[in-house]
Amino acid sequence: MKALITGITGQDGSYLAELLLSKGYEVHGTIRRSSLINTYRIDNIISEYSNSNKLNLHYADLLDSASLSNLVTQIQPDEIYNLGAQSHVAVSFKNPLYTTQTSTIGPLALLETIKNTDKKIKYYQASSSEMYGGEGEVSLNENSPLLPKSPYASSKVFAHEINKIYRESYDIFGVNGILFNHESPRRGETFVTRKITKAIGRIHHGLQGKLTLGNLKASRDWGFAGDYVEAMWLMMQHDKPDDWVVATGETYTVEDFLVEAFNIVDLDWKQYVETSEKYFRPNEVDYLLGDPSKIKKTLNWEPKTSFKELVKMMIENDLNEAEKELTLVKNNLLKPTWEHPTV
Repeated sequence: MKALITGITGQDGSYLAELLLSKGYEVHGTIRRSSLINTYRIDNIISEYSNSNKLNLHYADLLDSASLSNLVTQIQPDEIYNLGAQSHVAVSFKNPLYTTQTSTIGPLALLETIKNTDKKIKYYQASSSEMYGGEGEVSLNENSPLLPKSPYASSKVFAHEINKIYRESYDIFGVNGILFNHESPRRGETFVTRKITKAIGRIHHGLQGKLTLGNLKASRDWGFAGDYVEAMWLMMQHDKPDDWVVATGETYTVEDFLVEAFNIVDLDWKQYVETSEKYFRPNEVDYLLGDPSKIKKTLNWEPKTSFKELVKMMIENDLNEAEKELTLVKNNLLKPTWEHPTV
Protein backbone atom coordinates (compact mmCIF):
# COMPACT_ATOMS: atom_id res chain seq x y z
CA MET A 1 0.00 0.00 0.00
CA LYS A 2 1.13 3.52 -0.82
CA ALA A 3 0.00 6.64 1.03
CA LEU A 4 0.59 10.33 0.29
CA ILE A 5 0.45 12.69 3.28
CA THR A 6 0.33 16.44 2.79
CA GLY A 7 1.59 18.17 5.92
CA ILE A 8 3.75 15.20 6.95
CA THR A 9 6.05 17.46 9.01
CA GLY A 10 3.19 18.67 11.21
CA GLN A 11 1.93 17.14 14.44
CA ASP A 12 -0.70 14.90 12.83
CA GLY A 13 1.38 14.10 9.78
CA SER A 14 4.28 12.84 11.87
CA TYR A 15 2.11 10.54 13.99
CA LEU A 16 0.23 9.29 10.92
CA ALA A 17 3.48 8.56 9.06
CA GLU A 18 4.71 6.49 12.01
CA LEU A 19 1.44 4.56 12.13
CA LEU A 20 1.38 3.81 8.40
CA LEU A 21 5.03 2.77 8.34
CA SER A 22 4.33 0.40 11.23
CA LYS A 23 1.60 -1.16 9.08
CA GLY A 24 3.98 -1.74 6.17
CA TYR A 25 2.93 1.18 3.98
CA GLU A 26 5.19 2.97 1.55
CA VAL A 27 4.77 6.56 2.77
CA HIS A 28 5.19 9.68 0.67
CA GLY A 29 4.99 13.15 2.21
CA THR A 30 4.97 16.69 0.91
CA ILE A 31 7.25 19.40 2.25
CA ARG A 32 7.53 23.03 1.20
CA ARG A 33 10.75 24.47 -0.16
CA SER A 34 12.23 26.63 2.57
CA SER A 35 15.58 27.96 3.74
CA LEU A 36 14.76 26.45 7.14
CA ILE A 37 14.79 22.71 7.75
CA ASN A 38 11.51 21.87 9.48
CA THR A 39 11.51 18.08 9.57
CA TYR A 40 12.29 17.78 13.29
CA ARG A 41 9.02 15.97 14.04
CA ILE A 42 9.89 13.19 11.58
CA ASP A 43 13.67 13.10 11.97
CA ASN A 44 13.33 9.85 13.91
CA ILE A 45 11.65 8.01 11.03
CA ILE A 46 13.85 9.69 8.41
CA SER A 47 16.81 8.16 10.23
CA GLU A 48 15.13 4.78 10.70
CA TYR A 49 14.06 4.43 7.06
CA SER A 50 17.01 6.20 5.39
CA ASN A 51 18.20 3.01 3.71
CA SER A 52 14.84 1.93 2.34
CA ASN A 53 12.22 3.25 -0.04
CA LYS A 54 9.50 3.14 2.60
CA LEU A 55 9.63 6.87 3.42
CA ASN A 56 9.88 9.44 0.63
CA LEU A 57 9.67 13.23 0.87
CA HIS A 58 8.69 15.44 -2.06
CA TYR A 59 8.65 19.19 -2.58
CA ALA A 60 5.12 20.38 -3.27
CA ASP A 61 2.82 23.24 -2.34
CA LEU A 62 -0.91 23.22 -1.64
CA LEU A 63 -1.17 26.45 -3.64
CA ASP A 64 0.42 24.84 -6.70
CA SER A 65 -2.22 22.53 -8.16
CA ALA A 66 0.10 21.40 -10.98
CA SER A 67 2.74 20.17 -8.53
CA LEU A 68 0.11 18.24 -6.57
CA SER A 69 -1.35 16.67 -9.71
CA ASN A 70 2.08 15.69 -11.01
CA LEU A 71 3.00 14.18 -7.66
CA VAL A 72 -0.14 12.04 -7.47
CA THR A 73 0.42 10.85 -11.04
CA GLN A 74 4.04 10.00 -10.24
CA ILE A 75 3.40 8.18 -6.94
CA GLN A 76 0.06 6.53 -7.79
CA PRO A 77 -0.96 6.26 -4.12
CA ASP A 78 -3.74 4.07 -2.78
CA GLU A 79 -4.60 6.67 -0.12
CA ILE A 80 -4.16 10.43 0.20
CA TYR A 81 -4.33 12.12 3.60
CA ASN A 82 -4.68 15.89 3.23
CA LEU A 83 -3.40 17.29 6.53
CA GLY A 84 -1.56 20.35 5.24
CA ALA A 85 -2.92 23.81 6.05
CA GLN A 86 -2.39 26.98 8.04
CA SER A 87 -4.16 25.58 11.09
CA HIS A 88 -3.90 28.30 13.73
CA VAL A 89 -7.29 29.96 14.24
CA ALA A 90 -5.94 33.24 15.66
CA VAL A 91 -3.42 33.52 12.80
CA SER A 92 -6.25 33.09 10.30
CA PHE A 93 -7.68 36.46 11.38
CA LYS A 94 -4.31 38.10 10.72
CA ASN A 95 -3.64 36.24 7.46
CA PRO A 96 -7.05 35.23 6.10
CA LEU A 97 -6.04 35.11 2.44
CA TYR A 98 -3.21 32.59 2.84
CA THR A 99 -5.25 30.54 5.32
CA THR A 100 -8.19 30.33 2.94
CA GLN A 101 -6.05 29.55 -0.09
CA THR A 102 -4.20 26.64 1.52
CA SER A 103 -7.38 25.11 2.93
CA THR A 104 -9.43 25.39 -0.27
CA ILE A 105 -7.18 25.26 -3.35
CA GLY A 106 -5.21 22.25 -2.09
CA PRO A 107 -8.21 19.99 -1.38
CA LEU A 108 -9.91 20.96 -4.63
CA ALA A 109 -6.74 20.28 -6.63
CA LEU A 110 -6.35 16.85 -5.03
CA LEU A 111 -9.98 15.93 -5.66
CA GLU A 112 -9.72 17.08 -9.29
CA THR A 113 -6.59 14.98 -9.73
CA ILE A 114 -8.32 11.90 -8.31
CA LYS A 115 -11.35 12.50 -10.52
CA ASN A 116 -9.22 12.86 -13.65
CA THR A 117 -6.61 10.15 -13.02
CA ASP A 118 -7.76 7.34 -10.74
CA LYS A 119 -11.05 7.30 -8.84
CA LYS A 120 -9.91 4.28 -6.84
CA ILE A 121 -7.60 6.52 -4.78
CA LYS A 122 -9.06 7.02 -1.31
CA TYR A 123 -9.01 10.60 -0.01
CA TYR A 124 -9.02 11.84 3.59
CA GLN A 125 -9.85 15.48 4.32
CA ALA A 126 -8.87 16.94 7.69
CA SER A 127 -12.01 18.76 8.79
CA SER A 128 -12.17 20.58 12.11
CA SER A 129 -14.46 21.02 15.10
CA GLU A 130 -13.99 24.79 14.61
CA MET A 131 -16.50 24.47 11.75
CA TYR A 132 -19.30 24.15 14.32
CA GLY A 133 -18.73 27.58 15.85
CA GLY A 134 -19.56 26.50 19.39
CA GLU A 135 -23.13 27.78 19.51
CA GLY A 136 -24.45 26.65 22.90
CA GLU A 137 -23.22 23.97 25.28
CA VAL A 138 -24.30 20.97 23.24
CA SER A 139 -22.65 17.75 22.12
CA LEU A 140 -21.81 17.93 18.41
CA ASN A 141 -22.08 15.08 15.90
CA GLU A 142 -21.81 14.56 12.15
CA ASN A 143 -25.24 16.12 11.56
CA SER A 144 -24.82 19.24 13.69
CA PRO A 145 -25.01 22.57 11.79
CA LEU A 146 -21.77 24.21 10.66
CA LEU A 147 -21.52 27.82 11.86
CA PRO A 148 -17.90 28.92 11.33
CA LYS A 149 -16.57 31.91 13.27
CA SER A 150 -13.13 32.39 11.74
CA PRO A 151 -11.44 32.48 8.33
CA TYR A 152 -9.83 29.14 9.23
CA ALA A 153 -13.17 27.53 10.07
CA SER A 154 -14.95 28.88 7.00
CA SER A 155 -12.20 27.57 4.70
CA LYS A 156 -12.46 24.17 6.39
CA VAL A 157 -16.22 24.17 5.75
CA PHE A 158 -15.52 24.65 2.02
CA ALA A 159 -13.04 21.75 1.95
CA HIS A 160 -15.47 19.59 3.93
CA GLU A 161 -18.41 20.31 1.65
CA ILE A 162 -16.51 20.08 -1.65
CA ASN A 163 -15.30 16.64 -0.57
CA LYS A 164 -18.91 15.56 -0.05
CA ILE A 165 -19.87 17.00 -3.44
CA TYR A 166 -17.12 15.07 -5.23
CA ARG A 167 -17.99 11.94 -3.27
CA GLU A 168 -21.63 12.13 -4.35
CA SER A 169 -21.06 13.45 -7.89
CA TYR A 170 -18.08 11.37 -9.04
CA ASP A 171 -18.21 8.30 -6.78
CA ILE A 172 -14.90 9.23 -5.12
CA PHE A 173 -13.95 7.62 -1.80
CA GLY A 174 -13.79 10.95 0.03
CA VAL A 175 -13.67 10.84 3.83
CA ASN A 176 -14.12 13.80 6.19
CA GLY A 177 -12.55 13.44 9.63
CA ILE A 178 -14.03 16.07 11.94
CA LEU A 179 -11.37 16.06 14.62
CA PHE A 180 -11.86 17.94 17.84
CA ASN A 181 -8.80 19.47 19.53
CA HIS A 182 -5.96 16.99 19.68
CA GLU A 183 -2.67 17.74 21.37
CA SER A 184 0.71 16.17 22.03
CA PRO A 185 4.34 17.04 22.80
CA ARG A 186 4.62 17.72 19.05
CA ARG A 187 1.95 20.42 19.09
CA GLY A 188 3.08 23.79 17.75
CA GLU A 189 4.26 26.10 20.53
CA THR A 190 1.77 28.87 19.70
CA PHE A 191 -1.23 26.61 20.40
CA VAL A 192 -2.56 27.21 23.90
CA THR A 193 -1.96 23.77 25.40
CA ARG A 194 1.66 23.63 24.25
CA LYS A 195 2.19 27.27 25.14
CA ILE A 196 1.13 26.37 28.69
CA THR A 197 3.31 23.28 29.03
CA LYS A 198 6.35 24.98 27.47
CA ALA A 199 5.97 27.89 29.89
CA ILE A 200 5.61 25.59 32.90
CA GLY A 201 8.80 23.77 31.94
CA ARG A 202 10.66 27.09 31.76
CA ILE A 203 9.08 28.46 34.95
CA HIS A 204 10.08 25.29 36.79
CA HIS A 205 13.69 25.70 35.65
CA GLY A 206 13.84 29.44 36.34
CA LEU A 207 13.82 30.51 32.68
CA GLN A 208 10.45 32.30 32.61
CA GLY A 209 8.52 34.39 35.11
CA LYS A 210 4.99 34.73 33.72
CA LEU A 211 2.60 33.21 31.20
CA THR A 212 0.21 35.44 29.25
CA LEU A 213 -2.95 33.92 27.79
CA GLY A 214 -6.34 34.95 26.42
CA ASN A 215 -9.75 33.44 27.22
CA LEU A 216 -9.33 31.05 30.15
CA LYS A 217 -13.01 30.06 30.07
CA ALA A 218 -12.89 28.63 26.53
CA SER A 219 -13.86 24.97 26.77
CA ARG A 220 -12.53 22.28 24.43
CA ASP A 221 -12.73 18.52 23.89
CA TRP A 222 -9.02 17.65 24.08
CA GLY A 223 -7.55 14.31 22.98
CA PHE A 224 -4.15 12.88 22.06
CA ALA A 225 -3.06 13.27 18.43
CA GLY A 226 -1.48 9.81 18.42
CA ASP A 227 -4.89 8.27 19.14
CA TYR A 228 -6.64 10.40 16.51
CA VAL A 229 -4.45 9.38 13.55
CA GLU A 230 -5.51 5.80 14.19
CA ALA A 231 -9.09 7.00 13.70
CA MET A 232 -8.08 8.56 10.38
CA TRP A 233 -6.71 5.26 9.17
CA LEU A 234 -9.78 3.32 10.31
CA MET A 235 -12.06 5.68 8.36
CA MET A 236 -10.12 4.90 5.21
CA GLN A 237 -10.48 1.13 5.73
CA HIS A 238 -14.27 1.28 6.09
CA ASP A 239 -16.30 -0.19 3.24
CA LYS A 240 -17.79 3.18 2.28
CA PRO A 241 -16.71 6.83 2.58
CA ASP A 242 -18.40 8.94 5.23
CA ASP A 243 -18.04 11.82 7.70
CA TRP A 244 -16.77 11.01 11.19
CA VAL A 245 -16.50 12.98 14.43
CA VAL A 246 -13.37 12.12 16.42
CA ALA A 247 -13.48 13.30 20.03
CA THR A 248 -13.29 12.14 23.64
CA GLY A 249 -16.80 13.19 24.64
CA GLU A 250 -15.38 15.28 27.51
CA THR A 251 -14.68 19.00 27.63
CA TYR A 252 -12.34 21.08 29.80
CA THR A 253 -11.64 24.80 30.00
CA VAL A 254 -8.24 26.38 29.49
CA GLU A 255 -8.30 27.05 33.22
CA ASP A 256 -8.86 23.34 33.87
CA PHE A 257 -5.79 22.61 31.74
CA LEU A 258 -3.78 25.19 33.70
CA VAL A 259 -4.78 23.71 37.06
CA GLU A 260 -3.92 20.16 35.98
CA ALA A 261 -0.61 21.19 34.42
CA PHE A 262 0.64 23.44 37.24
CA ASN A 263 -0.35 20.83 39.84
CA ILE A 264 2.11 18.39 38.29
CA VAL A 265 5.00 20.69 39.28
CA ASP A 266 3.36 21.74 42.59
CA LEU A 267 2.86 25.37 41.60
CA ASP A 268 -0.15 27.68 41.96
CA TRP A 269 -1.09 28.76 38.44
CA LYS A 270 -2.64 32.01 39.68
CA GLN A 271 0.80 33.27 40.72
CA TYR A 272 2.16 32.94 37.18
CA VAL A 273 -0.69 33.43 34.71
CA GLU A 274 -2.03 36.73 33.41
CA THR A 275 -4.46 37.49 30.61
CA SER A 276 -4.24 39.99 27.78
CA GLU A 277 -6.78 41.23 25.26
CA LYS A 278 -4.27 40.65 22.46
CA TYR A 279 -4.72 36.90 22.87
CA PHE A 280 -8.51 37.01 22.59
CA ARG A 281 -9.94 36.16 19.18
CA PRO A 282 -12.10 38.74 17.37
CA ASN A 283 -14.90 36.15 17.41
CA GLU A 284 -14.56 33.64 20.25
CA VAL A 285 -15.70 30.02 20.16
CA ASP A 286 -16.52 29.41 23.80
CA TYR A 287 -17.52 25.75 23.96
CA LEU A 288 -16.81 22.64 21.89
CA LEU A 289 -17.79 19.09 22.85
CA GLY A 290 -17.78 16.19 20.42
CA ASP A 291 -20.04 13.15 20.24
CA PRO A 292 -17.91 10.22 18.96
CA SER A 293 -20.74 7.67 19.21
CA LYS A 294 -20.72 6.87 15.49
CA ILE A 295 -17.01 6.09 15.15
CA LYS A 296 -17.01 4.15 18.42
CA LYS A 297 -19.93 1.98 17.35
CA THR A 298 -19.08 1.53 13.65
CA LEU A 299 -15.27 1.46 13.60
CA ASN A 300 -14.67 0.34 17.19
CA TRP A 301 -12.40 3.32 17.83
CA GLU A 302 -11.80 4.56 21.36
CA PRO A 303 -9.48 7.29 22.66
CA LYS A 304 -6.76 5.56 24.69
CA THR A 305 -5.29 8.60 26.42
CA SER A 306 -7.16 10.42 29.20
CA PHE A 307 -7.06 14.18 29.75
CA LYS A 308 -4.81 13.75 32.79
CA GLU A 309 -2.45 11.44 30.90
CA LEU A 310 -2.27 13.88 28.00
CA VAL A 311 -1.36 16.82 30.23
CA LYS A 312 1.24 14.76 32.11
CA MET A 313 2.80 13.57 28.83
CA MET A 314 3.16 17.13 27.58
CA ILE A 315 4.50 18.48 30.88
CA GLU A 316 7.12 15.73 31.19
CA ASN A 317 8.31 16.42 27.65
CA ASP A 318 8.58 20.16 28.19
CA LEU A 319 10.31 19.82 31.56
CA ASN A 320 13.01 17.90 29.70
CA GLU A 321 13.07 20.49 26.91
CA ALA A 322 13.45 23.33 29.42
CA GLU A 323 16.29 21.53 31.17
CA LYS A 324 18.16 21.38 27.85
CA GLU A 325 17.43 25.07 27.24
CA LEU A 326 18.79 25.94 30.68
CA THR A 327 22.08 24.20 29.89
CA LEU A 328 22.34 26.09 26.60
CA VAL A 329 21.54 29.43 28.25
CA LYS A 330 24.15 28.86 30.97
CA ASN A 331 26.76 28.18 28.29
CA ASN A 332 25.75 31.26 26.28
CA LEU A 333 24.59 29.06 23.41
CA LEU A 334 20.96 30.20 23.52
CA LYS A 335 19.28 33.56 24.02
CA PRO A 336 15.69 33.51 25.28
CA THR A 337 13.10 34.31 22.60
CA TRP A 338 10.06 33.46 24.73
CA GLU A 339 7.81 35.81 26.71
CA HIS A 340 8.81 37.00 30.19
CA PRO A 341 12.33 35.52 30.30
CA THR A 342 14.09 35.62 33.69
CA VAL A 343 17.60 34.94 32.41
